Amino acid sequence: MDIKIRNILNQLKILRSLKARIFIIVFLIGIIPSVVMRYGILNSYEDRAVSLRTSDVQRQLNIIADHLIAYNYLADSSSEVISAELEQLSNLYDGRVIIINANLKVVRDTYGISEGKTMISEDVVKCMKDGTGSSSFNNEYDYIEFITPILEKVPAVKPAEGEKAAEGHKEKDVIRGVMLTSVSTDSIVVTLDILSRKALIMEIMMLSVIFVIAILLSKILMKPFERVTNAISEAKEGFADEPVSVPDYLETEHIMDAFNELLARMKALDTSRQEFVSNVSHELKTPITSVKVLADSLLAQEDVPAELYREFMVDIAEEIDREDKIINDLLSMVKMDKKVATMNISVVDINALTEIVLKRLRPIARRRDIEIVLESNRAVTAEVDEVKMTLIITNLVENAIKYNKEQGAVKVVLDADHQFFTLDIIDTGIGIPQDSLEHIYERFYRVDKSHSREIGGTGLGLAITRNAVLLHRGSIKVSSAEGEGTTFTVKIPLSYAASERV
Repeated sequence: MDIKIRNILNQLKILRSLKARIFIIVFLIGIIPSVVMRYGILNSYEDRAVSLRTSDVQRQLNIIADHLIAYNYLADSSSEVISAELEQLSNLYDGRVIIINANLKVVRDTYGISEGKTMISEDVVKCMKDGTGSSSFNNEYDYIEFITPILEKVPAVKPAEGEKAAEGHKEKDVIRGVMLTSVSTDSIVVTLDILSRKALIMEIMMLSVIFVIAILLSKILMKPFERVTNAISEAKEGFADEPVSVPDYLETEHIMDAFNELLARMKALDTSRQEFVSNVSHELKTPITSVKVLADSLLAQEDVPAELYREFMVDIAEEIDREDKIINDLLSMVKMDKKVATMNISVVDINALTEIVLKRLRPIARRRDIEIVLESNRAVTAEVDEVKMTLIITNLVENAIKYNKEQGAVKVVLDADHQFFTLDIIDTGIGIPQDSLEHIYERFYRVDKSHSREIGGTGLGLAITRNAVLLHRGSIKVSSAEGEGTTFTVKIPLSYAASERV
């Protein structure tokens, strides 16, 4: 029982260790969303800012591309208006603009580095070929690159010499050049840094609050378990034996229900132990008292007649035999304890074993003119402890003889199925009162103490028998009617299965 209490306390220690886990979980529940939110907001801002910058610059580049055609800048790059627009765009976005004509020659470079050189770039050649512009953001170097085609609209069908293009005539786009532009995103990066610092400050503040909440919450959540531990510790030390209730959580309620059941069993076992010690003391003391009275009577008399001396000695011998039987039964009871008993299992012919036991008991039955009958419905072979099985049959049949009527009968019925074998010991004896049936397996319990004392019972036989049956993983039942007889039914598995004991 102490082991079970220690197990419960160990489980509660594990639950108390959950305090740190609860703290960590609550802390993580608070920190993860804040971190995700911070990075989510910053990334969202960056994407949005880059998208707006790209849209704004692209719109201006399209306007400049139209102006390049209008001012024939690709053929004559002396236009101050276009030069001013390019410089303004370059300065506004801290970028660079390169104008490339159809021959892949650089007409204008706002950095003044590549003018007059041939620009051979895969993206430029592709744009020159299909007229498709593009933009890409490089977050490693913090700039956006644009490739914008310079398109001129011309009539789809060339008009005859001296004729003007007809109104509504279809036009097509002719690629006259490419504008390669890169703009800086440093301002976006600076803004991101500012936002990141502010978000970090807010995150630290949130984490501080979450840290405090996690500590308080873990303490609040674990307080009922601490009360449970204290209550169980007090009960373990013997300071309390009343049921404990901690209804804060369903878990604590279940733990305390289990502990209260265990506490009730401990109290019952303690009471039973006290009663057992008291009964043992009484049973062992009674024969000794009788022997002392008889011996004192002999010593108090002088010239005791031989007949009286012999009579007293016979009584003393009977009391010693009774003491010896009680001690032997107590030793059997200890050996039969489920925690220390060893089982010597072997394959036994139950029919033959039962016949041997009955043959040994028939002379005792004949003294009272009691007939013993064995009815075997089938051959039974089982895995049992032969010594303990002999004890079971002997005790039950002896009781059937002792508590039978003169010229009565004892019938032993042996039967089996595919899983169990059963022994029915049926007598025609005095029977057992209904209110005593639930107590007959208790140690030293006697239905009729005077009659039991007369026939030499110790009150331990059925307790020993029941323990032996349980060691075989079997069951024992009784049915009885006063004045009509008693039937004990023992049911034991054919195959022995050892159980794990804690």
